[in-house]
Amino acid sequence: MKQKLRIAVLGPIPRDTIKTHRGEVIKKYGCVTHPAIALANLLENEGEVIPVSHVHQEDLEPIKNLFSPYSNISTEGIYTDKNMGTVINLEFLDQNNRQETQSSRMAPISPEDVAPFLDVDAFVLVPITDFEIPLETLKYIRENSDARVIFDAHGPTSWVTEEGKRLRRIWKEKYDWFPWMDVLKMNLEESQFSWFENENILTDYNEELTEHLDDFAYDTLKAGVKLLYVTLDSRGCATYRMHGTTMIKEWVSSVKVNEVIDTTGCGDSFAGGLAYGLVTSNDPANAARFGNVLGALRTQGRGFDVFKKKEETLDILRNNYGSTVFE
Repeated sequence: MKQKLRIAVLGPIPRDTIKTHRGEVIKKYGCVTHPAIALANLLENEGEVIPVSHVHQEDLEPIKNLFSPYSNISTEGIYTDKNMGTVINLEFLDQNNRQETQSSRMAPISPEDVAPFLDVDAFVLVPITDFEIPLETLKYIRENSDARVIFDAHGPTSWVTEEGKRLRRIWKEKYDWFPWMDVLKMNLEESQFSWFENENILTDYNEELTEHLDDFAYDTLKAGVKLLYVTLDSRGCATYRMHGTTMIKEWVSSVKVNEVIDTTGCGDSFAGGLAYGLVTSNDPANAARFGNVLGALRTQGRGFDVFKKKEETLDILRNNYGSTVFE
């Protein structure tokens, strides 16, 4: 492992107002903040985290203050020159399902925005809407950097109406995107939006509909993705990769929690865990385990103190997956 690791996290830093499934109202900055702070804890003495985003000028100082306790988070990739950031309201209907309204959009992240950071070890791309990280930027990263590219499918399976309503969409352009990423991360719902072509799938989500996963995974891997992770909430995570002409599937069980307080940012946190696991161990299953534990920790509170330092995180991992897993 390199003496100092560097991981860039690309996406919005939305000013979120969240009404939980318990009726509590939470106001905080979201998306990129979750994996950035989780990774900062894990890399405390080993590396640097670089959030890359566009925000409103009025949000810059509060965001810097949020990151200030973490000396290894660099804010040089947070841009205000366009004064275009993201503002979102989220209302949870139950533990996992929510209605979203977006009143402001960030400026898309351009190749020029990421150019100063091409020497990082990994790029974690966590868009939440289809326009935030253009394909042009993904191609630029792939063509100009040796970093591992981890991409979250939340972005291309979501769009915003003129009225600000956030809706799901079929990822019809997926084959244009697949060759330019190393790792694709998604949840079960997003896998359905990436495989089925009938628009009814957008309004008739079935959490038991998993029969497509192996076919979807094989198709995705043949199209250029090296690793595919599909999360299934409390059930765990399926990971897929090719070995020659054979597809290898591994199932990684979830990290059990007694109570779920807030699930906002779980997917983003999981993506950060993947990045850490892959750059430190290069083991796909271990990466999923790190993803699972960061996602589980995210559910345990409203603030960012839910994320733990490296040794405490490793203790949680060993308690859940065995004492010798990370030896």
